[in-house]
Amino acid sequence: MAEYVVEMRDIVKDFPGLRANDHITLQLKKGEVHALLGENGAGKSTLMSILFGLYRADEGQILVKGKEVQITNPNVANELGIGMVHQHFKLVHNFTVTENIVLGLEPRRGVTMDLKSAAARIAELSRQYGLEVDPNAKIEEISVGMQQRVEILKMLYRDAEVLIFDEPTAVLTPMEIRELIAIMKNLINEGKSIILITHKLKEIKEVADRCTIIRRGRHIATVDVAATSEQEMAEMMVGHEISFVIDKEEKTPGDPVLQIEDLSVKNSHGSLGLRDFSLTVRGGEIVGIAGVDGNGQSELVEAITGLRRAEKGKILLNGEEITHETIARRIRRGVSHIPEDRQKRGLVLDYTVEENMVLEVYSQRPFSKHGLLNKRAIHDYAAKIADDYDVRAGEGVLSRAGSLSGGNQQKAIIGREIEKQPVLLIAVQPTRGLDVGSIEYIHKRIVEQRNLGRAVLLVSLELDEVLQLSDRIVAINAGQVIGEVLAKDTDENEVGLMMAGVGKDGGGVER
Repeated sequence: MAEYVVEMRDIVKDFPGLRANDHITLQLKKGEVHALLGENGAGKSTLMSILFGLYRADEGQILVKGKEVQITNPNVANELGIGMVHQHFKLVHNFTVTENIVLGLEPRRGVTMDLKSAAARIAELSRQYGLEVDPNAKIEEISVGMQQRVEILKMLYRDAEVLIFDEPTAVLTPMEIRELIAIMKNLINEGKSIILITHKLKEIKEVADRCTIIRRGRHIATVDVAATSEQEMAEMMVGHEISFVIDKEEKTPGDPVLQIEDLSVKNSHGSLGLRDFSLTVRGGEIVGIAGVDGNGQSELVEAITGLRRAEKGKILLNGEEITHETIARRIRRGVSHIPEDRQKRGLVLDYTVEENMVLEVYSQRPFSKHGLLNKRAIHDYAAKIADDYDVRAGEGVLSRAGSLSGGNQQKAIIGREIEKQPVLLIAVQPTRGLDVGSIEYIHKRIVEQRNLGRAVLLVSLELDEVLQLSDRIVAINAGQVIGEVLAKDTDENEVGLMMAGVGKDGGGVER
């Protein structure tokens, strides 16, 4: 019997102007969680896309259970028992859970589809692996965490033995992350083998047996996770020392920049997602919003940026009301926004990187004059952002934004928004999907904005990030402020309780 269920030997993959994988070897044992760690753009997703049949390697071998195979497309991968949960889910939102899982493999009874027996099998798989998914629920009506479970069930329904998870916790709440780790352990106990692509060292330490580290497309090391510290793995990944402590000097905040008074905003279901919400953010401070996902954060950010209408209340910027102003006028007044969803709200994926860098300022000098674009000025401006923020792309800023890795897309957006020198920076999940080196750099840039006297509103589901970056923390629950604390005077337990709806005085939030 072969020692490894999957071996990838000396894999090479070239794209125009970029070698994504440079003779990488990865070996997966049966019944292990094998982490794949690397910087943004290091070639992790490319390597796994080769294993899943989305790309063909230019050189190298793939062996499954000791036999060399040619994986020409995902159907071949599925037949070999290999499944993949992608970073951005591949689900049809107006289909049910069952319809999504059987898509392309529809069971039939005579000439009709037999969804009833499929739903029964899915319910049984769900119970067996502790997934707890309703086979008849519509995708658009379930949480992101549940959608991920549907992706896992798609693999199990196809009898996958090797499961690839690409950045599985990037869009999950802390509670959903804990549930996913428990699910992974169940899968291993049932005899499955897992390859886990992640930037999160804590999760690697918690769930992985071994870890292969790659840097700029090259294999650096494969280590025993239990015998290797987070610091050692981080330094192997980025090639230099990493500081996990944010250096933030004491600073006295200035005048109010953002003032929100009794703001109420409806959510996408027509009910109030934000109720009588008041908040002040001053120049030279970072105010963190802490809350479980779906408690009014999106409505708050969208009301400030002009993406959603306020039902009542006021929004003031530097003392002037902007409650009903257009998005364009808010941008011109100095509001910058790093959005939660980089692909839906942050970038036009079919545009080049340089076109995306001037989306909000292309009509201003020096980027245009008398209605004509200055291509040289646009190119130079975008190239500077890409260089400053280490945005890696095969054809530089002429690359299509959709061709960049998720982390490089994120860095491009952050660079664009900070480069505008805003008076108010709204940063929503600013380090989602970034490696530790990039997180360290982005945190420094956000603190730099605060030190320059700018107001920063930080919205993050990463409680560690909120505690480390913020000067003040406002906890939100059910669309209302449940408590406010100074970051230096609080801890994870107190903020966690407030996020759950327990105020500093022990009282709960009205519903």
